[in-house]
Amino acid sequence: MNLRQVSTRYGLLGVAVLALSACSDKPASPPATTESPASAPATERVVGPLSAEDAQALATMNVRLREYIDLHNKIEKTLPKLTTEATPAEIDGSQRALEKRLREARVTAKRGDIFTAEARPIIRRLLASVFGGPDGKQLRKSIQDENEAGSSVKLVVNGRYPDAVPLTTVPPQVLQTLPKLGEDLEYRFIGDSLILFDVHAHLIADFIEDVVPK
Repeated sequence: MNLRQVSTRYGLLGVAVLALSACSDKPASPPATTESPASAPATERVVGPLSAEDAQALATMNVRLREYIDLHNKIEKTLPKLTTEATPAEIDGSQRALEKRLREARVTAKRGDIFTAEARPIIRRLLASVFGGPDGKQLRKSIQDENEAGSSVKLVVNGRYPDAVPLTTVPPQVLQTLPKLGEDLEYRFIGDSLILFDVHAHLIADFIEDVVPK
């Protein structure tokens, strides 16, 4: 039994993660939706279709995401498999081993390696549209209320997600707007930053600062 299966068994994932999307070099522009964010299908965007230029910019991030997932999977396969009777301590040890090996493999990792320079302005604009929308004030408040413990955290790429900071809920309006992720990664907020959280290694793969308006 691998770490992913055992983590799921013990409910470490917290929330259901998004299905892995195809990471083509030039992703097709998704259709717009006129439905409310609460009822809009997860395969459609709350913030309308992307322009060709925006899609091409986000494609640079898709390439880096694929490279990260490939590395994650390669390293995870080298770890001893856990049994169905694995204890929480054994699960934690396996998680920390994956974290350590990923950190060693990405020893030169820096901010912007995954959230590329091309993709960051698009992501900022998409989030600004969500937070500036009709539900924006309520969304910001819900994130800030859950995220009080993370407001003073200093983020480090390739660093461990702080054990003392609870994982925040990410509103569906955000998930329906940003590029899809695979099951090993999740979007989370810490303070006013958006992070890429490696679920199984419990580390911060990359982040963008100042994306949640005050």
